[in-house]
Amino acid sequence: MEIRIGIQNSARELSFETASTATEIEQAVSDALSGAAPFIKLTDDAGKVYIVPTATFAFIEVGSEKTRRVGFVA
Repeated sequence: MEIRIGIQNSARELSFETASTATEIEQAVSDALSGAAPFIKLTDDAGKVYIVPTATFAFIEVGSEKTRRVGFVA
């Protein structure tokens, strides 16, 4: 699943692929924005850890879970 996080006062956005489900991502974001945590911590497919302070969120986009089709469609 692809995750894109927009960060305030930054021209670039953070984009990576993760094995987490959409519900896991939504729960982590919800917990962070409710004040339970000052940051969100996510891990990508390669094992890199991303820690972003919730105060700097501009947007968070969670991609769809459907797989990409490979080959020709008749």
